[in-house]
Amino acid sequence: MNFNPAKNRWAVKSAGDPLTVERLSSDLNIEKRIANLLVQRGITNFEAAKDFFRPALSHLHDPLLMKDMDKAVSRILKALEEDEHILIFGDYDVDGTTAVALVYSFFIKLRPERVSFYIPDRYAEGYGISIAGIDSAAENSVTLIIALDCGIRSVDKVIYAKHKGIDFIICDHHLPGAELPSAIAILDPKQDDCNYPYKELSGCGIGFKLLQALDAELKTGIDIYSWLDLVALSIAADIVPVTGENRVLAFYGLQQINKKPRAGISTILRSGKEIKATDTTAAITLPVREYTISDLVFIAAPRINAAGRIDHGKKAVELLVMEKTAEADDAGFGINTSNDKRKDLDKLMTAEALAILESNELYLNSRSTVLFKPGWHKGVVGIVASRVLEKYYRPTIILTESNGMATGSARSVKDFDIHEAISECADLLEQFGGHKYAAGMTLKVENVEAFRLRFEEVVSGRITDEQLIREVEIDIELEPDQITDKFYRILKQFAPFGPGNMAPVFVTRGLNDDGNSRVVGSNHLKLKLGKTGTPFYDAIAFGMGEFHPHIQNRIPCDVCYSIEENHWNGRVSLQWMVKDMRF
Repeated sequence: MNFNPAKNRWAVKSAGDPLTVERLSSDLNIEKRIANLLVQRGITNFEAAKDFFRPALSHLHDPLLMKDMDKAVSRILKALEEDEHILIFGDYDVDGTTAVALVYSFFIKLRPERVSFYIPDRYAEGYGISIAGIDSAAENSVTLIIALDCGIRSVDKVIYAKHKGIDFIICDHHLPGAELPSAIAILDPKQDDCNYPYKELSGCGIGFKLLQALDAELKTGIDIYSWLDLVALSIAADIVPVTGENRVLAFYGLQQINKKPRAGISTILRSGKEIKATDTTAAITLPVREYTISDLVFIAAPRINAAGRIDHGKKAVELLVMEKTAEADDAGFGINTSNDKRKDLDKLMTAEALAILESNELYLNSRSTVLFKPGWHKGVVGIVASRVLEKYYRPTIILTESNGMATGSARSVKDFDIHEAISECADLLEQFGGHKYAAGMTLKVENVEAFRLRFEEVVSGRITDEQLIREVEIDIELEPDQITDKFYRILKQFAPFGPGNMAPVFVTRGLNDDGNSRVVGSNHLKLKLGKTGTPFYDAIAFGMGEFHPHIQNRIPCDVCYSIEENHWNGRVSLQWMVKDMRF
């Protein structure tokens, strides 16, 4: 009997080409299951596998391959030679603040008196390059602004700056609009005529490529690779693919975080160890192990983002450039306080959003969600959009009122381009921007209902029934006795994991619990699963407490899971992280 019908779709990936799997298995002296996982990731020969398992800084592309990089370097060299005041400008989220911390840290070593940074106020100025920021730059005799993680659509702002005698270099990774700003240089691999080999860098990653090019020209002797911890944090927080160049940057950034982290990141991660098991991060597994991309996503990123959401994003930059632990701990306390406030707001607003949705049959039966309430806190709308999407799996937009306008954030389901759908409503918007899965927008309050109707029409015409059911993607089927020490040792080397290189997900069918399962924390299920004659493994199933009666009744179950190490009381064991269960 199936007790949990069709909450999720289980999609088992196609096996790799048998001859390719056989050859790779032989060349690498690994079992076919591992070789198959590699082939599924597009790794089909010995050289590609060597690069995958042994990321090297030499694998990074020449930064001068990026369109306009030569122009950016030339303009910065002129600014340095003529002792111009340079302003490092960035967005208030993690990608923007890490990018500013990175580039500012470099320039302050070259010209400490002639460089400053600016983060716009989320509420007074909004996203991206602002008039207030340009005015502040002009008042301080700035003649060059380096914009990070923003600016690709700021056509009017760049013109405004020109009138004030300020040049722009834009380092962005968002999708360009039809018209590009008249900047001295635009570094964005997503431009149609940019031939840079890798298109998925974070905003901070673009900033790092600029530093690579500058360092090669100036031969400063500065160890720019010591700042890869900031790049890794941006990659994790901005949910960009952990493939190609990003995987190399994340690999070395995580090494930095685990061996010699900067004071600010260390403070944030240490404070994160105090989170309770009710968080969806596996707090059980946190102590005494190396930090991973998941830790950056679930522990570090929300705390750094909280600075901009509740207080001011400049506090995050100040923390990230600090060198003394005691100083960073003091600053980190303030950011943690902001994060606590953010969590309270998140909980309250999510409850209110779900109540509005569930009290309206029209909203419930739609294929998209657009909710608006004037009093909601602008800094939390993106988080609430994600929470609502978790419960009602469909493209979701949460809007509030700020400075007389409706403003908000969008989140999407797998394989549905929400940025493209929003662009179909552009005539109802004042501005918008973002990615395939996340976007932001501003519109007149009187246009909200028209926008909701148009967006629903666009989504309904494009989205499939399948896309509205959450998918659990499964790599291969596995039996408990096939999880050997060698199997897991090689599996660990697939990390760092993230979009484009997710931790492999396995399915094992016909499992039983050892009889000691229990509900822990906030409706989480703690299990020990296996089959007669095979090893039994500890497992944690977050938010699946409702399955406990079926487990207690010894009903066999099929389980999708990934495998992690659990470090507890000095003991290391393997633990299954359950994605879904069927009975």
